[in-house]
Parts: sequence; C-alpha cells; structure tokens
Amino acid sequence: MRPVAKYKLKSHRGLAKRIKYSATGKVIRRKAGKTHKLEVKSGKRRRNLRKATVANRADTRKCKLLVPVR
Repeated sequence: MRPVAKYKLKSHRGLAKRIKYSATGKVIRRKAGKTHKLEVKSGKRRRNLRKATVANRADTRKCKLLVPVR
C-alpha cells in the first residue's frame, strides 16, 4: 500500500511580496502613506515613511500562517 502524500503549504503570494523575515523571525514591513498627497506631508514625515518597520505581534502571527518561514 502506498503512503499518503502530504501537501506542501503554499505561500500567500500577495503577502510574500510585501514582507520579509529578519534573522530572528520578526516580520519587516513598509510603512503606509507613501503613495500620494505627499505635498501636504512634511519632509521629516516623508523621510520617516521611507524606513521599514517591524510588524506587531498580532500581524506577525497572521503572516507566519500565510507565508511560512522556511
């Protein structure tokens, strides 16, 4: 009798393009608000939007389900 094949988990491709995992397993994401109406935002605010940030704990749990860490 043949053994039953286990299914591979498929990554959520939309999310996989938007996040990265750090070496310690934290989720790195970009900040929102950098696409339009930039003329009304101060230079300091726009500079801070350039930086990536760490996702919060609740979002990290969701990300690990949708995009499993290899």
